[in-house]
Amino acid sequence: MKWPAAAALAAAATLLLTPNQAQARACPDSVGAQAAIVIEVSTGIVACERQADKRLAIGSTTKLMTALVTLENAKLSDTFTASDYRPLPIESQIGLQPGERMKVSDLMRGLLLESGNDAAVTLAEGVSGSRKAFVRQMNRRARQLDLENTRFANPIGLDDENNYSSAHDLVKLAAVLRENKFFSKIVDSPSGTLKTGSHPRTFRNRNRLVSRYAWVNGVKTGHTRGAGYVLVGSGSRNGIQLISAVLGTSSEAARDSDTMALLNWAIPKFQRIRAVVEGKTLATADIRDRPGATLNLAPDRTVRRIIERGKRDEVKVTVDAPDVVEGPIRSGQRLGRVEVRQDGTLVATVALVAKSAVPAPTPAQKAKTWAARPWVIGGIGAALVATVLLVTRRARTSRRRPSRREARAAS
Repeated sequence: MKWPAAAALAAAATLLLTPNQAQARACPDSVGAQAAIVIEVSTGIVACERQADKRLAIGSTTKLMTALVTLENAKLSDTFTASDYRPLPIESQIGLQPGERMKVSDLMRGLLLESGNDAAVTLAEGVSGSRKAFVRQMNRRARQLDLENTRFANPIGLDDENNYSSAHDLVKLAAVLRENKFFSKIVDSPSGTLKTGSHPRTFRNRNRLVSRYAWVNGVKTGHTRGAGYVLVGSGSRNGIQLISAVLGTSSEAARDSDTMALLNWAIPKFQRIRAVVEGKTLATADIRDRPGATLNLAPDRTVRRIIERGKRDEVKVTVDAPDVVEGPIRSGQRLGRVEVRQDGTLVATVALVAKSAVPAPTPAQKAKTWAARPWVIGGIGAALVATVLLVTRRARTSRRRPSRREARAAS
């Protein structure tokens, strides 16, 4: 199954930063990279940045876009034929021979674990027919994702003045890709075996941090003479997902050290809270025809949010609930809603439901309630007063009028 482009666009939308979020802190002095950034994925909050929008060579992190275009335009079960690509001895490769056939799923493993240039070319030609056509698709997707400081000249990442990106754009692209389960599983694997092709191949993940640290779960390394050493990293702890990027470092050790410095520095800056708790009463409604009786209303699911530590007041909860309800009502029936806003933006809407059932009112309850209504009481009172007045008037009239017998006697 192809991965729908709409899913990628939805993921990218979460990373459109507000002006507040863009005013990020400076990165720790221990980070020596030319450009660096670390973000929290669910909110898009930038924890720190350094020259994050500067256009720089990015080496094999180019292959992140190669992966995205492939996932959106090919099935993992498709089989592609390797072209006559002849990499230089210094290039990373998975050893494809011209004419060798391999499934897209294995080509993706070779692309992301071993960073195989031959895998990248085979995917590009298999998806688009030629490398040039594929590069056009790469640049089109970059524009659609608002990667403003990104341009591609090849699907590999070879040095070219027209092949560049920024730290900010790379974390945004990585966040989009992490929404794809197949991609995330590969980049979080210490190694992988390619079972199709002329023979099985097993490769270690070039991102050694994945095997060294249990909470690190990606993403992609890169290195060329022009780019230096590049690493898009990611880590997840306590439900908090971070993505980082370091560009222009001096060595593999430096890029690894810078990446861990960013992740370790950023993770305690965030906390996960329960903005809304399933089953916790948030409103109470009176029950019609049952004086004094009430019904508790509660959310039907829990909403968790990631916030910057100490900024819980940025999450606001609004409850829309009825003042009065009338049976019959079943337990769990939706009667209102709860809205959760973070920093002014609506982030979740949850149903507000009855915590218990309410039976239909009996005729006696309805009659009692009807009789207790002010207008009914007032009407009855008025009727009684009118009746008393009428009876009194008739009595007075009767006393004044002489009987016929009395009238004859008087005559």
